[in-house]
Formats: sequence, C-alpha cells, structure tokens
Amino acid sequence: MQTNLAKKHERSKMALTVAFAVICIVYVLPILIVLMNSFKSNAAVNTETFALPNENSFVGLQNYIKGMTFGNYPFIKAVLYSLFITLASSALILLCTSMAAWYVSRVGSLVSKIIYYLCVFSMVVPFQMVMFTLSRTAEQVKLPYFSFTSMAFAKIGLNTPWTIPIVYLGFGAGLAVFMFSGFVKTIPLEIEEAAAIDGCGPLRTFFLVVLPMMKPTFISVGVLEIMWVWNDFLLPYLVLDRTKYMTIPIVIQHLKGSYGQVDMGATMALILLSILPVIVFYLCCQKHIIKGVAAGAVKG
Repeated sequence: MQTNLAKKHERSKMALTVAFAVICIVYVLPILIVLMNSFKSNAAVNTETFALPNENSFVGLQNYIKGMTFGNYPFIKAVLYSLFITLASSALILLCTSMAAWYVSRVGSLVSKIIYYLCVFSMVVPFQMVMFTLSRTAEQVKLPYFSFTSMAFAKIGLNTPWTIPIVYLGFGAGLAVFMFSGFVKTIPLEIEEAAAIDGCGPLRTFFLVVLPMMKPTFISVGVLEIMWVWNDFLLPYLVLDRTKYMTIPIVIQHLKGSYGQVDMGATMALILLSILPVIVFYLCCQKHIIKGVAAGAVKG
C-alpha cells in the first residue's frame, strides 16, 4: 500500500516538474528570441525571426549603437529619467502606503475604513477609464516650489519627471496598502504598546519598531512597484511633456524610420537593454523575497 502511494507521489512530482518546465520555456522563449534578433539585420528580423544569426544576418553591436544614437533624443537621457521616476515613485509609494496601512490597521474608525476601501477600490478601476481626465489634470494642476535660480516661489505641473511620482502614488497605493495592512495585522499589538510605554511616539514607534518588522512585505511590494513603474508606457506617454521628457518605453515606441518603417533590429536591442536591469534586480532580490515569504508565513 505504501509502495503504491509512493509511486503515485513520485508520478505527481514528475508531472509537476514537466509542467513547470514547459511554463518556464514559454516565459523564457520570447526573451531568447529578442536576444537573437538584436544581433540580426532588420531584413533578417522580418524574414527569419526564429532563426539563429548566421554570417549573412549577423550585424554585431550595430543595432545597439543605432538604437542608442537614433534620432535627436539621447537614449542615456531616457535611461536617467526612467531610473529617477522608478526610484522616486517606488520610494514614495512604499513610504506613504506603509504608514497608511499601519494607520488603517490600528485605528478602527470609520475614516480609516473608508480610506482602506477606497485604496482597495482603486485596484479594480481600469486605467483607461481615468486616463483622459488624468492627463488633463496633470497639465492643469500646479504645485508651488521655491526656485533657487530666481530665488522666488514658482509653480510646476504634474507632467514632469520630478512630479509624476505623485501620480504613480495614486495608482500604486491600492495593492501596496492591501498587502501592508494584511501583514500589520499579524504583528502583535503588545510590541507597539511596549514601545509606547518606553516613551516612543507614533512616528518613532512606526520607524523604529513596526517598519523593521515589515521588511519582508516591504521588499516584496518594492519589487512589484519597481517592475511596474520601470516597464510602464501608457502613464508617462499621456502625462509627460514628450517634447522634453521621454522614458525608455517611449523612446522605443518612437524608434521609427523617416518613412514610418520600424527598425526591428534596433528595437529588439533597446528592448533587451530595457529588460536587463529588471532581470538583474529581480535575481539579486530573489533570496530576500523567499525569506520574506517564509518569515511572513510563520509570523504571529
């Protein structure tokens, strides 16, 4: 009887292994195709998409050089804008939503419940429903700031890389608050009460006691937000002033010839360059994500 159960268990493990291997191949294959085509000529990409580069189609780093120097907008400038927007937006989302989640989880008032459900409701609202009004709002809303060049107060809209993180905060708050609040509820309230007895106020309690315990969820949410903002095309395309500011996805979309023909070789090269930082970042944080999931599973 035990032998039959062991055989069934072994067959189920083998079936799962095969299934996950097939899923892995399905996900990795498009990346390999992009990698191959980034070293082939434009004509070969269109006619021999799934073939390996050969002596006739191989162009070396020509596609990468052309992609980074195409047009009058420097690619390195788009990289810097994407990097700043990603880091600033993710940091703003993590800080504000973690504090908001701690508030709505510990304060059982009607206002806190309304805030929580509004954040959850934002997860089910499609971006296409609000993109027109959002783009108009980003152009018309002006934020005051002090200009050191003119030594006077001025105003800036939400359609710049320095202010678009505020827009991302509104769209990234739903998932982050939902995940953070679920983890905060597993933290024993006695720990925060002990901190209050020791003289910690709300801010010191959060930053010195609660926030270090939220590290597993903090890393997991951070990875999700960074991958989302870095790869996002539609929001920057609608909000940013494209005559001045472009992110990497926008530059890739504008990679066209003078007759409207897309240079697929250069496009593949830029696509590969755009996904490499995310892949490296995920591989570096993978062990932290696994530790965070394991810590959150046994907490409380």
